[in-house]
Amino acid sequence: MNKKPRVVVGLSGGVDSSVAAALLIEQGYEVIGMFMKNWHDESVTISNECPWMEDSTDAMLVAEKLGIPFQAIDLSEEYRERIVDYMFAEYEAGRTPNPDILCNREIKFDIFLKAAQKLKADFVATGHYCQKGEILVDGKPAYQLKAGADSNKDQSYFLCQLTQEQLSKALFPIGHLQKSEVRQIAKNLDLITAEKKDSQGLCFIGKVRLPEFLQQQLKSKKGQIIQIPENLPEFVRYQVPAGMEYSELEQETLDNLALPIRYNKGQGKVVGEHNGAHYFTIGQRKGLQVGGTGKPLFVIATDTVENVIYTGLGEDHPGLLRHALFVKNDQVHWIREDLRLLPGQSAEYSARIRYRQPLSKATLIQKENGLYVLFDQPQRGIASGQFVAWYNGEECIGSGTIF
Repeated sequence: MNKKPRVVVGLSGGVDSSVAAALLIEQGYEVIGMFMKNWHDESVTISNECPWMEDSTDAMLVAEKLGIPFQAIDLSEEYRERIVDYMFAEYEAGRTPNPDILCNREIKFDIFLKAAQKLKADFVATGHYCQKGEILVDGKPAYQLKAGADSNKDQSYFLCQLTQEQLSKALFPIGHLQKSEVRQIAKNLDLITAEKKDSQGLCFIGKVRLPEFLQQQLKSKKGQIIQIPENLPEFVRYQVPAGMEYSELEQETLDNLALPIRYNKGQGKVVGEHNGAHYFTIGQRKGLQVGGTGKPLFVIATDTVENVIYTGLGEDHPGLLRHALFVKNDQVHWIREDLRLLPGQSAEYSARIRYRQPLSKATLIQKENGLYVLFDQPQRGIASGQFVAWYNGEECIGSGTIF
């Protein structure tokens, strides 16, 4: 008699992971439900918005209803070390982290996966809206990370740092479904999570007040808000020369296009005061509290050393729009190693720099010092520390941390 493959499902207490578990049972897997407790500090969690105790109870009730074993695992120490400390360090350096991407790479598909393997699991499964494919490359299996069928919920971007090894052990049971279908399945099975609202907060923590969260460790410090005029002569350097192909660009031009623009106080005028440059990110509009400008002000750069925020007027300010970005070699990650570019090589793909952003056509140019990503259309609010993910059609094939 063949033994059923064993899979541990990360039950979050939400509808997506609940239905993922139900579908795996239907498909003949031996299923174990596991809840990850990643957070203890309720002082910064917005009450009634996905507190972990309620989620843990809901996850347990779902497991009971489905008739599967259930356990909770406390990963709060690892979460603090790998995700929270990273977030604080990134914000302090004036960069914009994406904890959800790190949570998938470091927690769900690393520590959680290892915990599942101790239970002799063959796979781990989550309620992510993405799909897994498998093809042969040079006679060996290559695993593909594909977009979810529901384009409004596609979460492939959040998984853009996974490796072939991690993908080989991953299952995404609801990736082929629409959200409405997932809720209907939950209703049909009378699961307690069927009507539960989606959580909007940090992964597996719940909704957190980010300013208060940051202020626990990053002290407030008054500084200047400076408005940069849109006709700054330097902005000419950051434009693609007319009629020029990306492949023809010199290294200096690539750097002008892709590296963050540096400003100084003398280039603009003081228009207000802030409580700490590390609380702000590029592209941010809310929280500046500067009135009387007509068009809205946007953050176009932060200097956490001098504690200065640079802003531009209007969403078409040249300091807010950039054609390119740069990823250092040690931050370039290929899910599909067989497609990795070598120095001097280039390729045309699509890319995005944030979740739910439509994919944009882009040219990837690998140089000795790192990878340049040049977009056909300028991108708003490219920020250091964000992740750029690139796609071949529906397949996410690589990603990197923006310099």
